[in-house]
Amino acid sequence: MFEFFQKGGIVIWFIVALSAVAVAIIIERLLYFRRIATDEEKLYAHVKLSLEKGHFDEALAICDQNLSPFSSLLRAGIENRAYPEQTQREMLKEAAAQEEPELERNVSALGTIANIAPLIGLLGTVTGTMKALGVLGRFGAVSDPSVIATGVSEALINTVGGIIVAVLSVIFYNYLVGKVNLIMLKLESQVTSLLAMVNSGGAGRTRS
Repeated sequence: MFEFFQKGGIVIWFIVALSAVAVAIIIERLLYFRRIATDEEKLYAHVKLSLEKGHFDEALAICDQNLSPFSSLLRAGIENRAYPEQTQREMLKEAAAQEEPELERNVSALGTIANIAPLIGLLGTVTGTMKALGVLGRFGAVSDPSVIATGVSEALINTVGGIIVAVLSVIFYNYLVGKVNLIMLKLESQVTSLLAMVNSGGAGRTRS
């Protein structure tokens, strides 16, 4: 394997470095989304039950036990329950918007890798082709084809490497962007139901 990359010249190592960064981002984001995944209906029911009993600290403790953006939205609604409903709505929308940067962390970097990987591969293609043509330019007809093959191999290895990294990066970039958009849409759609829950019964207008 090391010999294979050696044939790709110095450019292939930049592609390898990009692939390592891309894999690290993908694994970190997948683990993050798995970590914040929660049964929202179950969490909602537990918090609602606590609020109906007027146990606000208990409701906040339940939220603190979950790492999901939904639990952060619940916490914001509970903490700001004493404000008028319109103010609460604005605060909940702001709280939802504040979750977006963490959800999108490093995703744009993955998109950048998807864009530049084929360009770097193209650079390796050009340098490899120049190497092969340089041999022909110096010696004219070459009796040993392996001399030209070295430059051709470098060109092809870099082309393939850049395309592979770009394709995988694009696939996971689109997946992660879709995941973020879905979570944000869900958060925005939950604002109204959270307001109704927080302001129902004994949950509204009184701070514990």
